Amino acid sequence: MCTITFAWQAFEDAPVVVAANRDEQDDRPSEPPARRDWERPVVAPRDSEAGGTWIGYNDAGVLVAITNRWLEESIAGDRSRGLLVRDALNHDSAEDAVRFVERELDRRSYQGFNLVVADASAALLVEWDGRRRISNFDPGVHVVVNVGADGNYVIPGHRTEVSEQQAANADAVRTALKPEPGEDSQAWLDRAATVISDHEYGVCVHGDGFGTRSSSLVRLCESETTYEFADGPPCETSFRPVEARL
Repeated sequence: MCTITFAWQAFEDAPVVVAANRDEQDDRPSEPPARRDWERPVVAPRDSEAGGTWIGYNDAGVLVAITNRWLEESIAGDRSRGLLVRDALNHDSAEDAVRFVERELDRRSYQGFNLVVADASAALLVEWDGRRRISNFDPGVHVVVNVGADGNYVIPGHRTEVSEQQAANADAVRTALKPEPGEDSQAWLDRAATVISDHEYGVCVHGDGFGTRSSSLVRLCESETTYEFADGPPCETSFRPVEARL
């Protein structure tokens, strides 16, 4: 996944609201979101190749999502980053999940990533480029892409132009999705679905054998959690409700 847009503690009716696009090779197989009884009940899509996921939430209200991180020099990874997401979803809180990720990075190797972990009480970003950096998100709207988050970007020298464009796209998305007066989480998510589908913002990607493969809209709230999924580029694929309950 290459773009994670989310509102944390921005709306009274839902503490965690996410609109995210996954970019991947066209021939990498995957399964749409469903209930998965892993170590605990989870709703998530599944990467059929490695068995992990790129986004999901569990029965404790913890959401985990990941993007690859573009680096100046690649680092070795002996385990799929999607399996790290799957394992992080086993935990009771966002803070517990991040503590697990810290321990995991001390004992196993992964390629670069940006990991978002959020629940009603905390939202954190784990950045991994061979060094581990953990930061807390403030309440509000945030955008995480391959080069960083919320204006804090690292531009690899070997892909300067595309990285700078991605950073500019992320800033434009964040500006466009500032909450409007009186807006609730569903109205914001409807706007977010339009923005991440609109090529003007550059986060719905089409390429030769690579591009935006799917899109997820998630609202985590005490009364009702909702998940809508576009099983294809959101510019040309309708979002459909995910009929899965925890």
